[in-house]
Amino acid sequence: MAVYAIGDVQGCYAPLQQLLARLHFDAARDHLWFTGDLVNRGPQSLEVLRFVRGLGDRVVCVLGNHDLHLLAVAAGTARAKKRDTLDEILRAPDRDELLHWLRSRPLLHHDADLGYTLIHAGLLPPWDLAQAQGLARETETVLRSGRHPEFFRHMYGDLPDHWNENLHGFDRLRVIVNAFTRLRYCDLDGNMDLRPKGAPGSQPPDLVPWFQVPSRRSHGLKIIFGHWSALGLWQGDGVIGLDSGCLWGRALSAARIDAGPVEFFSVACEPYPSPDAA
Repeated sequence: MAVYAIGDVQGCYAPLQQLLARLHFDAARDHLWFTGDLVNRGPQSLEVLRFVRGLGDRVVCVLGNHDLHLLAVAAGTARAKKRDTLDEILRAPDRDELLHWLRSRPLLHHDADLGYTLIHAGLLPPWDLAQAQGLARETETVLRSGRHPEFFRHMYGDLPDHWNENLHGFDRLRVIVNAFTRLRYCDLDGNMDLRPKGAPGSQPPDLVPWFQVPSRRSHGLKIIFGHWSALGLWQGDGVIGLDSGCLWGRALSAARIDAGPVEFFSVACEPYPSPDAA
């Protein structure tokens, strides 16, 4: 049995199949972890969603910002964006089953045996594992309930930009979701700045990547994430970043995490649209 973590697919079905062939993936034996953003911007989001759902309990997939955007559009609480490629899913005969499955995915997955934690984007510096798990469950409960359309109406926005235990209602949920699915940079006090998207070194001088904040309470965890295509394949600071920019014509990457030192695999990808808003 092997366990492979795979970076953001974003509807790029053909590279996913090429990567799985390179891994000699056996659906009867092996397990796949996806960093989220299964869908959107690429040409075959419907095929990706059907394929991953069809793998059943061989798959762990956390929610990404594009996955949540699909769910919000489907709920009628958000408008589709110009470069969205979600129409095939929204028109599909199995739309409801696919969306229900997606809405039931977690924001965080932790495997104590393997010693890895899977998220889409980041963890705020004040959060240790136990707190992050609790906040993920709190938000997942709303997502999986009849309140999810109301949640989606309040999901978008960059504020509040920091964690405070006294936050409540949709402000609290927005901070949690933004951290798990949109975070790249923080200041040294742990406040989020969701505007910069470039590689480390391109950000304003008062910001650092979330995983390099010295006071980060999740130090010591082995964290796998995606979301940050400009960062590319990254291993260091106790984290593994797996979004190597498949959508933008770079690569789709995987890491084997169940056996000794992490082993990386990548396949080259054809470019799709412009990467100005990954």
